[in-house]
Amino acid sequence: MNRPARPPKPLRGARRPFGAVDYTLAKRALLREFRTGLLSRLDVCDAHPELLRAAKYVGHRTDKTCPVCGKEDLRLLAYVYADDLRADNGRVWELSEALNVAAAHRGGACYVVEVCTRCHWNHLSQAYTARQAAAGGTR
Repeated sequence: MNRPARPPKPLRGARRPFGAVDYTLAKRALLREFRTGLLSRLDVCDAHPELLRAAKYVGHRTDKTCPVCGKEDLRLLAYVYADDLRADNGRVWELSEALNVAAAHRGGACYVVEVCTRCHWNHLSQAYTARQAAAGGTR
């Protein structure tokens, strides 16, 4: 009985399509400063009106509660930037397609922001940078 060959595991240091940065530690530090009184609620709940509007109408609902007010589900927004996006540069995309758009364009980057529409908490959650465009162009 012949078993199908397994694909090899990527080698340590092998190139992946995206570089990723997770901002969880920065978020924890900010929330710790808020909870100990070093920062006020006005310091951490300062979302721009356009960010709140985008979160309300385009944001992806999550199962997580807001770390500040605890009453509203967080929403996630994905902003995509790339050298050749032109008019679409910096606009909000659906989470499901944001990484694909970033990967398809030279210099593509996707930033995921969490936003609470109730207390105006917002924080950069993750950032992804495409290492090369899907069309074969290198950066």
